[in-house]
Amino acid sequence: MEIKIKKATLKKRKAKPTDESKLGFGQIFTDHFFNIKYKEGKGWYDPVIEPYRPLQLDPAAMCLHYGQEIFEGLKAYRGKDGAIYLFRPVENIKRMNASAERLCMPPMDEAVFLDALKKLVILEKDWIPSGAGTSMYIRPTMIATEAALGVHPASEYLLFIIVGPVGAYYPQGFSPTKMYVSEEYVRAVRGGIGYTKAAGNYAASLYASRIATNMGYTQVMWLDAVERKYVEEVGTSNIFFLIGDELITPPLAGSILPVSPAILLSN
Repeated sequence: MEIKIKKATLKKRKAKPTDESKLGFGQIFTDHFFNIKYKEGKGWYDPVIEPYRPLQLDPAAMCLHYGQEIFEGLKAYRGKDGAIYLFRPVENIKRMNASAERLCMPPMDEAVFLDALKKLVILEKDWIPSGAGTSMYIRPTMIATEAALGVHPASEYLLFIIVGPVGAYYPQGFSPTKMYVSEEYVRAVRGGIGYTKAAGNYAASLYASRIATNMGYTQVMWLDAVERKYVEEVGTSNIFFLIGDELITPPLAGSILPVSPAILLSN
């Protein structure tokens, strides 16, 4: 599948950040993004990298009413040799397709998906920072765009990828994270969609996260939804424990997101 590239004019391109120590996370986006449409019976069509712009959605778009929205998160890094690296992109693509299957959304061909990632990152390579702890964040997202009401899987979708330079996720940088153990609220339960990267999972975490923030904590450590005593994950990451010489991780039993090798993009 050929991906068209429509470059933004020099006049409309954004000023790149000059102070990499103030990048923050998720606040800056580049000049271009990738998008591709899907229609039942037609499949995926019109893949294009074009100037960054707002999306146009019908008020009845089903993602706004029934939560058919999934996404991924991965990064591109600038190596000491100046080369650009993606970290485990194929695993992220597979994980997004697993999320799509669970939410009755169409999977994306892995080769096309990876090609789109590479082309977008290479086009925006000058945005990739080089400072310690910095990278380019990549956010692929799929939403249901069919304009219809009534609970059923949509017949039309949009998949898009946006990218931008980032620093540390937390305001305090890479210092230790102060976590609050939530014993009252749970994020997900086995049999649900906790193992997917669906927008609804994050919406469900916001209330307890706000409680934790108001108490001076950085993130929530979630316990299992049944007995409320087994550690499952942290709000923005998986978790592991080193006890003696043994590395222990929570079991992948359907309620937590599984962790999704690195590849060289260019010299």
